[in-house]
Formats: sequence, C-alpha cells, structure tokens
Amino acid sequence: MNGDFSNRIALLAYHACPLAAPGQGKSGGMNVHVREIGRALSERGAQVDIFTRAHEGQDMDAPAIADGVNVVHVPAGPADAPLSEQHEYLPEFLDGILRRRDRIQADYQAVHSHYWLSGLAGRQLAAAINAPHVVTFHTLSRIKMLSRSGESEPVLRQRSEAEIIAGSDCVIAFSEHERDAMVKLYEGDPDRIRLVPCGVDLERFRPLGRAEARDELGLNGDKVLLYVGRIEALKGLELLIQTTAHLDAGNVKVLVVGDDADGSGDLGRLKRIAESLNVSESIDFVGRVAQDRLPWYYSAADVCVVPSYYESFGLVALESMACGTPVVASRVGGLPTVVRHGRTGYLKSWRCPETFANSLEMLLVNRSLQNCMGLTARETAESMSWDAVAGQLLTIYRELSGHDQGSEGT
Repeated sequence: MNGDFSNRIALLAYHACPLAAPGQGKSGGMNVHVREIGRALSERGAQVDIFTRAHEGQDMDAPAIADGVNVVHVPAGPADAPLSEQHEYLPEFLDGILRRRDRIQADYQAVHSHYWLSGLAGRQLAAAINAPHVVTFHTLSRIKMLSRSGESEPVLRQRSEAEIIAGSDCVIAFSEHERDAMVKLYEGDPDRIRLVPCGVDLERFRPLGRAEARDELGLNGDKVLLYVGRIEALKGLELLIQTTAHLDAGNVKVLVVGDDADGSGDLGRLKRIAESLNVSESIDFVGRVAQDRLPWYYSAADVCVVPSYYESFGLVALESMACGTPVVASRVGGLPTVVRHGRTGYLKSWRCPETFANSLEMLLVNRSLQNCMGLTARETAESMSWDAVAGQLLTIYRELSGHDQGSEGT
C-alpha cells in the first residue's frame, strides 16, 4: 500500500452517474448512494474523485456535488451503448482513469467500486497504483436469481462477482442477509466483509406535514398509499395493484412514482392488470419526480409500500421513514435492516395481496397507530445519516491503508 497518508478517495461508478436524476432510465438508488457518499466524505475532509462513464445526455453544466468532489466523465465506447454491451469498454475506462491520475498526480488512499462492472476496473486500478480496493455491489446476480422465478443473469456477471469478492481487500454489505449470501453463494471470506448500511439525507427527507403536502400535490381527502421506484418486474408492483383490489378502508388513492426504466413494457402490463381488477381509477401513475419533490410525496402518504422481490437495502423505505411515514414492505434482502416490524411499519413474509391488505388497513384506519409508527420511523432514520455512513467508510479506508490512528472530521 502507499506509504504516505492520503485523504483522497477514488469512487468508481461506471454506469451510475451521480449527476443523473433518480428514475431517469436505469438511474436509481445506486446513483443517489454514490452522490451522497461523495458529499459526506468531502464534508469529513476527504478529496473525492468520482469516475463514471461518459454517457448520453450528461449535463456538462451540472452544478458540482460539493466542494472537494470531482465528477469525471471518462469516454469509454459509444455514449449511448446499452448496459449489456458496456463490459467491453472497461479497458478504455481504466486507461482514462490512469491517464487523469497521472496528469494530476493524485495519490489515492483507497479505490471504492460500486457494482460489478466498476469492480472489474477498480481491482485493476487499485493494483496499478498500490491502493486497497473496496467494493459495494448494490445488487448481486445470484441473490436476484433466487428471489424471483424466471429471473436470469449473465454467467459473466456471476463469475465476475465471485472473482471480485475473492480478490478485494474489503467488501461492503448493506445487511446481514447480503453478507451471509456473499459467504454462502460466493464463498466470500467473512473476515473481509464489513457491514455498512445505506444512509439518508435527513435535511431533505423530513416530515413536511400531511395536510400541507397534500395541498402542495393537489390531493383530495382520499387515504394515500405511495410506491416510489423504477417500474420493473423485480420491484413487484403488481402485488400492490392486486392488494388495492382487496382494500376495505374507504377511498384510497395509490400514487406510483417512477417510470418504465428500460422500455420493457412493464408499465403497460401493470395498467392492464389494474383495468382487469377494476382499480384503474384508484391508481395514479405519476411518472418520474425530481428528487427535491419526493419529500412532498412521502409526507402526503399514509403508508409507503415496498413490495419488491429483492432489495439489497431499501433506500425508499428509509427515505419514507425519514419523512415520518410508516412502511409496509416485503421481508426480503436488506429491508428488515431498515423497517422495524411492528414499530416503523410491517414486514410481510408472504407475497399475498390479502395479507398486505390487512397490514395496510390497520394503518389506514388507525391514525393513532399511523402517527406513532411515523414518529418512531423518523427517530430510527435519524441514526442512519450519510455522515454516519461516511465515518464508517473512512475508518475502513484508514485501516486498509495502515493509517487507522485518529479520525479526521469526527
């Protein structure tokens, strides 16, 4: 490892530009995670370079994430190349990073890769500059394949994930479930896997007041259920639509915030399901919403519903809780790390519309229970700030580079 201490970090987010708006194409929780981690690390005194692939529609005039955070778009293949073809451009990506590193003479304390594609480039970068390599996968192919019948992932991805887990100095897991899966499904070394949860922006995501939020969004007196996320099969949105047909809690409006991520036609399929169940009038497909508008939706809702087949963490659940809104979610992946069953919402082990409806009705008809869970949800979220996450990561970087004495910015 480097002999001299450096407080400069290289974050690799090959296909997850931190400047991309969540809900735009494949942009989602990973983009938010990288952006907020970069910001929080810089606020703790680190210099952060985020390397991402030059892509179609990138805004070169976008405001900086924060002082001390550089977002570097590295040309690597055609800007509009689909994700399925981007693996072949990783050598160009790596070469671009090394050229810039040599030009500015950057001395990185650690290389932290996000997702398996970044991990392939990150391990080579770390070896080339003699720095420790840390990786966060966000999703793992073998867990996805077990989570939903018919889900498939390329053999190249599965093999690459296993190689990266075996060869990294540290692998970050969001939850015990993810850590255990890395050990069981990938034969990962548990001594090199560290638990570091995701975080939330507590200033942006805060309770805004239900009445004020509903006025802001032009909602009437209906009870409100909220879904936030990409519209794709793995998110399980059809379960929420089916559940709506079983609700017996008065007039209920379901707001679906997000768009059809890859043009797969899932949105059309879901609308047809709603029509067949005669609940179309109860469901409003809002489309993509700007990040700074999301707190209004979370605050306006009685309950946020996360019906996913798989979530490595569950950022939407945490954002909802930070806004004081309880969550009803599938008991999958990292969601039990976020949602405290019976305290901040309910976790459902069975993908059954009737059981989801029962939990939703308890909250929809009992405002006292809803408010109590909402208060506990905010209190729980307050312990999961991005600053706290950044502090844990800096400790790991220092340990790996042999500089674990003291902790700047704490």
